[in-house]
Amino acid sequence: MEQHRTRPAQYGPRRSGAPLPAQGRGGAAAARPPVGRVAGRPVGRPVQPARPAPGAGSPVARVVRALRGMPNPRLTGLGSGLFCAAVMTLLGFLDGLLFGASLTVYGVLFVPVSLLTALWVRRGDLLTAPVVVPIAFAVGLVPVAQSGDGGLGGRLMGIVTALATEAGWLYGGTLVAGSAVIVRRIRLVRRRAAARNRPPAA
Repeated sequence: MEQHRTRPAQYGPRRSGAPLPAQGRGGAAAARPPVGRVAGRPVGRPVQPARPAPGAGSPVARVVRALRGMPNPRLTGLGSGLFCAAVMTLLGFLDGLLFGASLTVYGVLFVPVSLLTALWVRRGDLLTAPVVVPIAFAVGLVPVAQSGDGGLGGRLMGIVTALATEAGWLYGGTLVAGSAVIVRRIRLVRRRAAARNRPPAA
């Protein structure tokens, strides 16, 4: 009697010899970075920390950053004169209260006020800064100058005497304001020349 040979049933999916594409291998194989690259950068090339720019920690750079962080108002010619006169008058009163109306202290305080006035005046009124700072210096001397007999004439004589004795501080503050104005003017002229020579955009 002839018996038929039967093959045992194979359970599970039939394996094929051809490899599956990357999409069919599962999320782990698809998300695995290619060989030779880790997290989007080549292997063996370490990330170097950013180096600070040369001179970033120098005193000049710190001063420049401090000046850039200061308020930057733009005063008109009249506004710059009122600002300088008001500040010098206030400093004159403080000088009389704290330092006994010292003309030297008043002259020292006049120099940075002159510089701020020259830096804060707007571009169209640059030439007014060296003119208003000497006037503000004379106005601020009213609470500081010696009055003599206490009358108006004695006060005027005290102001004239203070202007004569503190002429060095007066010229120094005016020179600082004039130098700042000249520097700003040169930068403005160069910026305008660069804007004229710039080729038009296509």
